[in-house]
Amino acid sequence: MSTAKLSLDPSSRLTHSFPKTLLYLISFLFLFLVSANSFAQSKSDLEKQRKKLQKEIKEINELLFKSKAEEKSLLVELNDLNKRISVRDQLIQTIDKEIKELNNDISSNEKQIAQLENHLNILKDEYADMVVQSYKSRTKQSRLMFLFSSESFMQAFKRFQYMNQYANYQKQQGQEIMAETVKLNNLTDLLKETKREKELLVLVNKKESDSIKREKNEQEGLVNSIKKKEKKYITEIKKKQREEARIEKEIEKVIREAIASSNKKSNTNVKSSGFSLTPEAQKLESSFVANKGKLPAPVERGVVVRHFGKQPHPTIKGITIESNGVFFATERGANARVIFDGKVLAIQVLPGNLKAVLVQHGNYISVYKNLDNVLVNKGDQVRTKQQIGTIHTDATSGQTILAFVLFKEVKRENPEEWVYKI
Repeated sequence: MSTAKLSLDPSSRLTHSFPKTLLYLISFLFLFLVSANSFAQSKSDLEKQRKKLQKEIKEINELLFKSKAEEKSLLVELNDLNKRISVRDQLIQTIDKEIKELNNDISSNEKQIAQLENHLNILKDEYADMVVQSYKSRTKQSRLMFLFSSESFMQAFKRFQYMNQYANYQKQQGQEIMAETVKLNNLTDLLKETKREKELLVLVNKKESDSIKREKNEQEGLVNSIKKKEKKYITEIKKKQREEARIEKEIEKVIREAIASSNKKSNTNVKSSGFSLTPEAQKLESSFVANKGKLPAPVERGVVVRHFGKQPHPTIKGITIESNGVFFATERGANARVIFDGKVLAIQVLPGNLKAVLVQHGNYISVYKNLDNVLVNKGDQVRTKQQIGTIHTDATSGQTILAFVLFKEVKRENPEEWVYKI
């Protein structure tokens, strides 16, 4: 902003310095609002992520650690601990980012406060000069003398305009000083609030860091215990994988037979990989596909303990597992719920008298495994979020796990691409 002083020379023009002042204010305010808005968006996203992770840690503690059986497998215990450490690591990283954003905001606020203070001082100096000038020409007689001493009518008219401009400018300077003072006070309050917020986050971060140190010490102890019986655990893991693969093949067989049966009933001679669908079933499938990524989870409350696809075993190095679906840990006594409208295609009995329910959505089949008892029958029409069976709770681990698998005909789909925010 220009610091040039006003002159009583009638040929001087306030219109040169006045727009510069206004332009400065508009530019400064625009930059302030843009930076504040972009920070608010970034901060809001990080805050949502932090709250989501804190909620997940709470659920992990309640669903995985609440009911520890005395004979709980070391593998299961280590897997649960790894899950909690992983989420807590993400939480600490998110908090670190929030603190970094707050530090940037604090620095930005301090710079803006310095600029505002400097600008306010300039405005006050200019206003003081104007007050002095006004004092010198304060009498009505001196103003009249200034007009009457004009050499021509045009000069008198210009002097009259100048006097009005001067009075308006003086009034505006006073208002501007008040506005800048309010802006400065608001920004100072925001700075104090941001610093308090940062202090709270630092405390949360320290608490999480202390927790993760204790958990990693516990993790190290469990790993050492497992190494002593590693061969035994590897044998158990491979046996379980073979059992899971056998069950998956049986489910595929059920689906193939159902496809063949539907084509036979419709007198379809051409061999098809998919179901022979009625117009209503085709419409249902289209609706199912249209809701990809927005479907509800098959449990009302849960934590994902195994994701879809090929992945390293969470506790034993060098072992790879092939997960055909997503495994949810939930609370004892919880029911599985269907992810979309459909028809119960089959109810399959698994080893240990556990059950799996297959629900057809056109050519898509959602499968809910590890159920104690089933609340539906083959051929039933089911609705989105309808409860279809009670999920089994393992007597040794104390955990309640639902295995959820999704097929298109006999090809496995990644449920994480279909269900909302797994």
